[in-house]
Amino acid sequence: MQKCIELAKQAEGKTSPNPLVGCVITDEFDQIIATGYHKKYGDNHAERDALLKINTGDGDTLYVNLEPCSHYGKTPPCTDLIIEKGIKHVVIGMCDPNPLVNGIAQLRKAGIDVTVGVLEDECKKLNEVFIKNVTEQKTFIAIKTAATLDGKIATSNGSSKWITSPKARQHVYEIRNRYDAIMTSSNTIVADNPQMFHSRKIILDRKLKTSLNSDIYKQGEIFIFNELKDGVNNNLNFVKTPVKDGKISLEFVFNKLYELGIMSVLIECGSKLNGKALKYADKIYHFIAPKITGDNSAKSCFDYRKINKISECVNFKIENVEFYTPDILLIYYPIDKTS
Repeated sequence: MQKCIELAKQAEGKTSPNPLVGCVITDEFDQIIATGYHKKYGDNHAERDALLKINTGDGDTLYVNLEPCSHYGKTPPCTDLIIEKGIKHVVIGMCDPNPLVNGIAQLRKAGIDVTVGVLEDECKKLNEVFIKNVTEQKTFIAIKTAATLDGKIATSNGSSKWITSPKARQHVYEIRNRYDAIMTSSNTIVADNPQMFHSRKIILDRKLKTSLNSDIYKQGEIFIFNELKDGVNNNLNFVKTPVKDGKISLEFVFNKLYELGIMSVLIECGSKLNGKALKYADKIYHFIAPKITGDNSAKSCFDYRKINKISECVNFKIENVEFYTPDILLIYYPIDKTS
């Protein structure tokens, strides 16, 4: 099953809105005879990719991290081919949250032995985006930030390049590639003029104050959420957006992204939007550099409210700590959502 997960990860960022799936087939002696994975949206599913590499009767056990599909989509049902190839045992990491999928029942009806729940937590983590999309019909929201040890993302005059090392910044490119789109604000564009290489970008620019000559507009499909106009101009999609308390409505933005088929988004911006987005965040990537500014007027990671008691803090669970020397990356999830 671990091998299935590793295979599936090879297609990160390429299968949306489909899940990440890997498959391993062994013979009666428990030797691997074929592997496969879902390489990109529209391609063969992982099971079909692996099964087409073997002859009927050669395979004994099929391992897959997600329940095989039993309905027609872009490709025929994987359960049909599993049965046709004479597989005797199917080991599944997790059940598919899609109610259209009934693969386990189909396989058992055909007399195939089915085991479910192997490395289930790891399999769910792998497809956390897909699970939210299917169960909530909402876009998965992640935030990426980088700060010093004293929690600052820039000095009091706005200097922020560079807080983290080249090694950490290189990993940011890998993180971006996992998501359907990246999001930033007009303030970040004005302050930093970032390029943010990605095929799809989301920009929050209420008053359309950013210059269309900014680097970020030079490539990619771009959605500009603003309060002034709708319309399309080449690669620019202007989306007229309601405003609440002088701010773009994030509720509207995230609902609209799902309507647009954007299943996941990575937010990279300043403290204000970071703070407002915490209410919706499903995951946070937090790089920390071993530096201290000592500047009490410097900008912090999340700045959106005042509280009176430490009990009012938003709580998180740290899932993982990764090292990109000299920096570290904390990956954490909200235990409760902020208001």
